[in-house]
Amino acid sequence: MRLQVIIPLIILLIFSFLIFIFPFEIISSWLGHPTSVQETVLSTAFVYLVCLYYFRSKSSNKFIKLFVYEGMGIGTLSLFIVFFILLISLVLNISDIQKIFIFLMIFFPSIIYGFLNAKKVTVKQLKFSHSKIKNNLSFIFLSDIHIGSNNPKILKRIVPLINQQNPRFVLIGGDLIDSSSFKIDDLDELKKINAPIYFVTGNHEYYIADSQKHLDNFKNQNIRILDNQCILEGQINIIGISDNQKKDEKINKFEKLFNPDYYNLLLVHQPSIWSSLKDKANLTLSGHTHNGQIFPFNFIVKLQFPQIYGVYSYLKNYLYVSSGAATWGPKIRIGSKNEILNIELFNNS
Repeated sequence: MRLQVIIPLIILLIFSFLIFIFPFEIISSWLGHPTSVQETVLSTAFVYLVCLYYFRSKSSNKFIKLFVYEGMGIGTLSLFIVFFILLISLVLNISDIQKIFIFLMIFFPSIIYGFLNAKKVTVKQLKFSHSKIKNNLSFIFLSDIHIGSNNPKILKRIVPLINQQNPRFVLIGGDLIDSSSFKIDDLDELKKINAPIYFVTGNHEYYIADSQKHLDNFKNQNIRILDNQCILEGQINIIGISDNQKKDEKINKFEKLFNPDYYNLLLVHQPSIWSSLKDKANLTLSGHTHNGQIFPFNFIVKLQFPQIYGVYSYLKNYLYVSSGAATWGPKIRIGSKNEILNIELFNNS
């Protein structure tokens, strides 16, 4: 078995233990009920097999999805709180009952806040200028809505916010759909957007059953896919790069679509190629990272994606990495927020 197959399986096994088992074993020990090695092995194996089945089979079973996704949220939050308490106990002499009390005092307010915060969507205003922009215009950028694992009703909150901004066009930076429970009719609300919609794929578009069939049907939902293609909007050369290719392939596709006579706007799901293109792409828009979604997970995500969230610049060119318009997996946001971007481009001469 090749390393590229083995490594993800090992990561999933470690993940299953750390998120679903470890924090609750520690809590159980504080309650005076330490678990045996056999119980640890069996419980970890069970969670591992459930997660493996869900992610590999592209299952749409609601109970399994609820167990995996919400278990991830509860487990991640519990893991960080348990680690925090264990660190405190290294310098302070606190009893097990006090540890339980501290855990409950942090966990329940955090989970309630995270759940409520995950329901909100804010509109963030950004402005970028360049001499190649002859006529001022504004457009909407959003990413990572994850319809399928998220209820399509979320679009009823997002679409009115988009129309209120009266954009010239709308850019969607990948992970619009997710989970094999997705149906193309789930995107019907997007037909109410009063502007052209341009879309590039993210990694999650390729994880669901019949993904290409769904993508082919996007044209019926007022969505144009830029599959390693570009399109002109005024003086804007919008370059869309698909996610299902290696980094070098993405860079080569951009080079072929780059036009020095226009303002080049790169739409690509992951921000990892910006450092290679920052001298040519006037504005790069990405998502994928969710800004870590649950603090302090953002520190871990930042190890893989140094440009994790916000505006980054090189000379007169910019990258913006969005935290996404919705959550992935658990319906919890702590230390991050759902957002859509209203971006204005104007002439600076």
